[in-house]
Amino acid sequence: MLCTHTHLDHSPAAAAIKAATGAKIFGRPAPKGQDATFTPDEVLEDGQRIQVGAVSLKAIHTPGHASNHLCYLLEQTKMLFTGDHIMQGSTVVINPPDGNMRAYLASLERLLAEDVAILAPGHGYLIGEPRHEIRRLVQHRMKREGKVIAALRTLGEASVGELVPLAYDDVPARLHGWAARSLTAHLHKLIAEGAARAKGERFTLVQS
Repeated sequence: MLCTHTHLDHSPAAAAIKAATGAKIFGRPAPKGQDATFTPDEVLEDGQRIQVGAVSLKAIHTPGHASNHLCYLLEQTKMLFTGDHIMQGSTVVINPPDGNMRAYLASLERLLAEDVAILAPGHGYLIGEPRHEIRRLVQHRMKREGKVIAALRTLGEASVGELVPLAYDDVPARLHGWAARSLTAHLHKLIAEGAARAKGERFTLVQS
């Protein structure tokens, strides 16, 4: 079993399948607060290959959605199993503290260097034109970051709850709870880059 990450909608069945079949579990250990039942028999490193007969899968460490996230490249067909790093039909929630927007964007950029023909996400259908899709996702995140910056500029100082309606005005209000998580990740990225600062639970832009 090759596990992409240890969020509770992905890895908990691994222990039961191992108990029933004896199959080995491959992946990376769960961070605190994720699937505590997940114990990989082999911890995979970035670039490590798993050989199954004539088939080889390359593990690619893609932190961002989860710090231990792995994608798997089936080298014979150039199909990349993306787990939750890239999903079809929706964008990925980046949920701090384990989720990290800077790491997520860097992981997307890193995939552009891989020889990939098609994406196989953990949610949704197969995605063709992988480089186009990856670049689209990067552009989408940067456009959203621009809206976060514009909202901070408008409000001067604001909480996450005050920023969401402005930065995610194109997203239904029923999804604003999820949006707040990714917005927080954008704020953490801006703080790490010196573009914003936090005072308690309120945020402001750093004036250049």
